[in-house]
Amino acid sequence: MPESIVAPYGSWKSPITSDFIVKDVVGLSEVVLEGKDTFWSEMRPAEGGRCVLVRQSADGRIDEITPPPFNARTRAHEYGGGAYTVVDGIVYFSNFTDQRIYRRDLSGRIQPVTPEGSLRFADAIVDRIRGCMYCVQEDHTQAGKEPVNSLVNVDLSGIGNIRVLVSGNHFYSSPRLSPDGTSLAWLTWNHPNMPWDGTELWVGKMARDGTLSDLKKVAGGTDESVFQPEWSPDGVLHFISDRSGWWNLYRLKDDSVEALVPMSADFGMPQWVFGMSTYAFESADRLVCTYSAKGLWQMALLDLKSLRLEELCLPYTQYAYVKAAPGKAVFCAGSPTESLAVVQLDLPSRKLQVLKKSSQTVIDDALRPFLSPAEPVTFKTENDQDAYALFYPPKNPDFKPLPGEKPPLVVKSHGGPTSAASSTLSWGIQYWTSRGFAVVDVNYGGSTGYGREYRSRLNGKWGIVDVDDCCNAALYLARQGKVDEQRMAITGGSAGGYTTLSALTFRKVFRTGASHYGVSDLEALVKDTHKFESRYLDTLIGPYPEQKKIYDERSPIHHTDQLSVPVIFLQGDEDRIVPPSQAECMVDALRKKGLPFAYLLFIGEQHGFRRAENIKRALDAELYFYATFLLQTGLRF
Repeated sequence: MPESIVAPYGSWKSPITSDFIVKDVVGLSEVVLEGKDTFWSEMRPAEGGRCVLVRQSADGRIDEITPPPFNARTRAHEYGGGAYTVVDGIVYFSNFTDQRIYRRDLSGRIQPVTPEGSLRFADAIVDRIRGCMYCVQEDHTQAGKEPVNSLVNVDLSGIGNIRVLVSGNHFYSSPRLSPDGTSLAWLTWNHPNMPWDGTELWVGKMARDGTLSDLKKVAGGTDESVFQPEWSPDGVLHFISDRSGWWNLYRLKDDSVEALVPMSADFGMPQWVFGMSTYAFESADRLVCTYSAKGLWQMALLDLKSLRLEELCLPYTQYAYVKAAPGKAVFCAGSPTESLAVVQLDLPSRKLQVLKKSSQTVIDDALRPFLSPAEPVTFKTENDQDAYALFYPPKNPDFKPLPGEKPPLVVKSHGGPTSAASSTLSWGIQYWTSRGFAVVDVNYGGSTGYGREYRSRLNGKWGIVDVDDCCNAALYLARQGKVDEQRMAITGGSAGGYTTLSALTFRKVFRTGASHYGVSDLEALVKDTHKFESRYLDTLIGPYPEQKKIYDERSPIHHTDQLSVPVIFLQGDEDRIVPPSQAECMVDALRKKGLPFAYLLFIGEQHGFRRAENIKRALDAELYFYATFLLQTGLRF
């Protein structure tokens, strides 16, 4: 075995290159089971970020069912999700270019179902009895005004017959038809709430003509978040609620709500996109469920008669899009040593079968020694409270550091901010660790997976709690002797970009950082963003304009006199959530101050980069920036 090369941290040569990361990589989501077939969605960077629907037939054959130029992606809520449904082999999907719903029939012919116009659709289900579809409609017809959301009935016998079923509230999601077709359940909420703050679960009686009557709220409220209503095969309504302080499973029987398995764990997650699923019915007597405890996910079986929970000891720590049928479950899953995959579980034998991997790279004996698995970390933050993170030490078998040297640190601040760091193998993180950087992915106060109280820490304190926790995670690792306190950077996208810019502006912990489509001006954000998040800052900061002073106090753009380190900005030119103006204001301020900066504007990208060439360029640019302004030990700011 060749002797390791002695070289400074951050300079190590790695086989995990940006070309390696974008080669044969797809994003996996939206699993659907229909008959003996399994469907899922693939976001393909190599095809410009096109979302392709894929089917695996009972014989194991895999087919692409939405050919170019179709792109199965909805822009409802801007973040999308719930872009398609399948019934009797017929696929109904939203097409990104025109946002119309299309039908792909059994012959492969694709035709539109909804008319042309400024309408977006999501979360569709098909009613076989009435020959129609129920879904969320987002109406952008009136230019310059906030779009109108509603639940609608779409007649599938022709084009253009859309009837509003429920309206009047700001948001709707999760329409679910009972097995006998007589009842419809759905979620709804209003500004300023986000769905993880408070939602209402409603049920209505479905008439023969597809209209609703006897509408009744059965759970939820402004301070209770209900997630993923589902009817069991025998017609019992189940849902997830955080009424106990944790997102737990419940069912509605005889107009009373019954807790199924009370636990200090989250069975739900923030509803950033439509179509999310953390549990599914294998039969009327058993469901497959997943839950997060201390940042890591587990899968279990719940007997609905005895209410006995049986944990499945599977090799995964992250789950999403859980679906089930008699004798099997299919889901997306990953672990610290395995990238996300579509996985099928045979329940009688407990045998796992990987149907599709997000990365086609084979992790062989040559590559495995380069992988740095996640290490859960608990550290003290402000007010002597605990906060959490996933730590990745540098790892490369071909190199060892200079004597006495400690590694530079990259702190990752996740987006949302109501989200969480993923424990699934990330080649983007391994890109850094295999070059001799340490990485810490921080689940700051406000993150999910630790109960409602932890999630609420950020209320009124965005730009304070998240920044404190990111700084304290870095300083904790430095005190532990695991990283070099003089060489620490912070990076984040969207809300994580705001945390990044705030940490660089208001604290003196980091030497540099990278803002990926991050927020710099809170007032501009509240004035110029999409409907879904247009009142989010009421909770995170305070009502606007009443609390304008706080908005100004916490906006990095108004305090560039305190910013004294180089920053790189990476931005999509079509971003409606955080427009390019947010980055460009900061760039102008840095230019006037004479501070080093870089600004990369990616043409054709929205909120998050989907094209392979742009993902590659952004990653390499960030590395070059850190090599220039972080690894040069003689630099002081």
